[in-house]
Amino acid sequence: MNKIDVKKLLYEICEDKMVYEDNIDLVESGLLDSYAFIELFSKLEDEGISLQPTRIDRTKLRTVKGIEELINEFKK
Repeated sequence: MNKIDVKKLLYEICEDKMVYEDNIDLVESGLLDSYAFIELFSKLEDEGISLQPTRIDRTKLRTVKGIEELINEFKK
């Protein structure tokens, strides 16, 4: 499996260059709303990463680094 470029993926979803800023809170900034979360999970599923919202630490969804950590956990 290829490494997933989370920032690029988020840019495709959010269409905002703020996703490239380090340590930005994606939820607080409004970049990731409920629709964007669904799209994120769908795109990750297309890449073979199945995240189940009820089984993950939701605080990790607030930052790019946290999402990368989740991907690494679930692609094993």
